[in-house]
Amino acid sequence: MPEEKIMTLHPQGKKGVNISKAKYNQVREVVLQVIDSEQPISFTDMAHMASEILRDREFDGKPMWYVTTVKLDLEARKLIERIPKTSPHQLKLT
Repeated sequence: MPEEKIMTLHPQGKKGVNISKAKYNQVREVVLQVIDSEQPISFTDMAHMASEILRDREFDGKPMWYVTTVKLDLEARKLIERIPKTSPHQLKLT
């Protein structure tokens, strides 16, 4: 049986990527958890924390790439947002 996939979205309407739904769900859970516990949090801090959690769970793949991809998808789905006029950009739940 083929692996179930999900097409990610991009907040600027660019083309998303087709990734494993299981990996997407795993990364989504971690990204939302980190942002929820630390908000507001810089993208860099969130990405490092989420990547460490995924590595500890023996995530198969490049955690930083997946974290970035899923973060953009969550922005496009309006589950998280960038806080305007922050540098480096800060994230929070919507």
